[in-house]
Amino acid sequence: MLSALYKMGYKGKATVHGLRATAITLLNELNFNRDWIEVQSSHVCKDKVRAAYNHASYLPMRTKMMQFWADYLDELRNGVELVYSDWEKSI
Repeated sequence: MLSALYKMGYKGKATVHGLRATAITLLNELNFNRDWIEVQSSHVCKDKVRAAYNHASYLPMRTKMMQFWADYLDELRNGVELVYSDWEKSI
């Protein structure tokens, strides 16, 4: 992935980890469900009891969240005014 970023001209400007951290931060700020974000970003649950019992993958909601993220990035690229205070209505 880093090689692909470099080939696109982002060497010295962005890293895969930085892009991942940005996505996680913004999705949290947009009030997406923390569990969806954690599972999507492959984070390990620090609560060992919860991790032992919760095997949910949240796939349908994660799919919608990632489509939202793709649309969000498209709008940023196109210079569109972003207003997503009630994104939940779209899912």
